[in-house]
Amino acid sequence: MKKITLIALLLVTGLTVAQKMKVVSGDYKFLNGQKELNIAFDYSAVKLMKENVSNAEYVAERVADLNKKSKGNGDIWKKRWDSAPEQIWNLKFLELFSKYYGNEKDVTIQEGLTSAKYTLQVKIVWLYPGWDAGVMKQHAKVTLNYKFVETANTSKVLLEINSEEAPGDQWGNNYSNESRIGEGFAKSAKSLAKEIVKKAYK
Repeated sequence: MKKITLIALLLVTGLTVAQKMKVVSGDYKFLNGQKELNIAFDYSAVKLMKENVSNAEYVAERVADLNKKSKGNGDIWKKRWDSAPEQIWNLKFLELFSKYYGNEKDVTIQEGLTSAKYTLQVKIVWLYPGWDAGVMKQHAKVTLNYKFVETANTSKVLLEINSEEAPGDQWGNNYSNESRIGEGFAKSAKSLAKEIVKKAYK
């Protein structure tokens, strides 16, 4: 009975959080026929944790906590965290978005592609790193806001989408906050790519 109870608990703990994607305005049709798409990431107003703290507040608290447990560990972690957007999260997003949309429809997708008619602005709204304690875990969650705008006139929004709580989950154990969040970026990118392929090319 104890084994059954433990297995049930692990299954509940490891359940994938459902991602919610909602079109705020516009539609996908303008993407049909495009061969390039510029990408721009915006972390300027990101909030973290259930308390919706700023990145600066989260980092300061985490650094202090880790340094208290083992001197210097917090400072080492901060370097990994600060580099994560460029080295993990953006790359995860671009990799999966290109795989499921770019490769599928022969579209070149990259940052700084100013020749593209349209730009996808990816605003990072909220991050929850989750945790992994070996036998039990809680997935990371990533909330993003997407705006497809004209590259030459970014005030012209053709499509806006909210992607809420994309799960950063994977098989096995993952003790890195940065890596778990990266899986959330990958999940969100894959879901958006599939929506574009499904709805822009009817």
